[in-house]
Amino acid sequence: MRPQGNLRTAAEALVDQLLINEVRHVFCVPGESYLAVLDAFHDRDLAVTVCRQEGGAAMMAEAIGKATGRPGVCFVTRGPGATNAAPGVHIAQQDSSPMILFIGQVGRDMRGRDAFQEVDYRAMFGGMAKWVVEIDDPARMPELVSRAFYVATAGRPGPVVVALPQDVLTERIEAPPAPPFRPVETAPGEADLAALRDLLAGAKRPVLLLGGSRWSEEGHAAIAAFATRFGLPVATTFRRAHLFDAQHPCYVGDLGIGPNPKLLARIKAADLVLLVGGRLGELPSQGYSLIDIPGPQMTFVHVHPGAEELGRVYRPHLAIHAAPAAFAHAAAAMTPLPDLPWAGEAALAHADYRAWTDRPTAVPGGVNLGEIMTWLRETLPPDAVITNGAGNYAGWIHRFYRFRGFATQVAPISGSMGYAVPAAVAMKRLHPERTVVSINGDGDFLMNGQEFATAVQYGLPIVVLVCDNGIYGTIRMHQEREYPGRISATTLRNPDFVAYARAFGGFGALVERTADFAPAFAAAQASGLPAILHLRIDPEAITPTTTLSAIRQKALSESEG
Repeated sequence: MRPQGNLRTAAEALVDQLLINEVRHVFCVPGESYLAVLDAFHDRDLAVTVCRQEGGAAMMAEAIGKATGRPGVCFVTRGPGATNAAPGVHIAQQDSSPMILFIGQVGRDMRGRDAFQEVDYRAMFGGMAKWVVEIDDPARMPELVSRAFYVATAGRPGPVVVALPQDVLTERIEAPPAPPFRPVETAPGEADLAALRDLLAGAKRPVLLLGGSRWSEEGHAAIAAFATRFGLPVATTFRRAHLFDAQHPCYVGDLGIGPNPKLLARIKAADLVLLVGGRLGELPSQGYSLIDIPGPQMTFVHVHPGAEELGRVYRPHLAIHAAPAAFAHAAAAMTPLPDLPWAGEAALAHADYRAWTDRPTAVPGGVNLGEIMTWLRETLPPDAVITNGAGNYAGWIHRFYRFRGFATQVAPISGSMGYAVPAAVAMKRLHPERTVVSINGDGDFLMNGQEFATAVQYGLPIVVLVCDNGIYGTIRMHQEREYPGRISATTLRNPDFVAYARAFGGFGALVERTADFAPAFAAAQASGLPAILHLRIDPEAITPTTTLSAIRQKALSESEG
């Protein structure tokens, strides 16, 4: 870093501020609007990952924020660069992930003329980001970048968008650096913990639900200690399965798409639900049908770091304004109850979870994703990271894979397609020593599959599974349910994904039978290259429990009836 007495450009001040805040990874697509920042990256201790499309770059930054709890950082150029990055901002907002998107902007003297690629970013991102700012005064660069880190991580985390006029970046300033940000961890008070203990003492069928962000390795361990001490059945919400070890005797499953019916029945029958960290949105709440709104039918305790989320949808009987990791540490230290009326319930519910997930279901076709997921869960190390995007193929991950460690599941709660490959690149950059597997649908993969080239460029041996059934499967499923037999706009003609992998300089293999998967996966790892395994999936195998034909026939029968 330059001495404070020396003049430096605002761009250099920005990069200094990133380093002060311990940013080590930056994802970008270069643009002339922020050339001064690209120059400031030179000879700095930053791993700059150059991506192939701004959407991929933004998703990589969001994945870093999701996995670490510290803001992921992305740089894109003005206009089309910013619009391309918007999906990553939306994911960060929906998933409560800290992220900062820096956007090059037209010069200050050109604003308001609809100059080349000019966009009003406050208007564009105002309803999506936590804060949008355009830095007009170069001397305020350290101050406003520091504020961006605080806003992105405070309360309910989310995205911040910072626009950088081109001429601002090249001006020289004397402003000193701002101190490093320190995330504010709100903790539960003694009165909150005493009230919670009293509610637990009066309960007979409690359930602990875990979700949201702002967790940590230590919080992961502490919430397990709390659950063990109080014998609580623990469920995770949609795509937050990594918050609790699936092998733990208190784990009872995840709430998302196609959950275990016995788990839903258990939650509906609960007399106390303790939700820590999450919002219990549309998918985990099963379309807001699981818990009554606004007054839950059971005693409802909600722990959340964002005060604005408490009472927003559900009126809690006890609202605890606390970050989940801080709450977990405090809860783990609570004095245990002398008597647990629900003793043994966690073990019974865990047995239900094991029965639901132990054996793959039979499906049409030569490749059974359930068998592949069970093979992966028995073969991969506990710290392996699984990324996925959106599509019906993910139902097999949710049901049959078992997440063991914190931040080993990196997937969009927002249901955004095209996420799995960029997220895998980011995770391999973050954890080069760990196994990273990216699981994609065919339509899903081709939305950001170009980032496979980024994996090749940086020598990141991720293993990418492409589950190819030749359709937009989720939409076809809904289509057959609502308009049976009237197929429209859901059929795909796909490329040779093996040739695609090899064209980029990676490893590729075709899997047409389940038995072919294990040797193909081993060969992919042995290659030392980024790899694509092309899985041929029968389109009839639309979920682990039904087929397209069965959905169509049921819809036709109901319409005739």
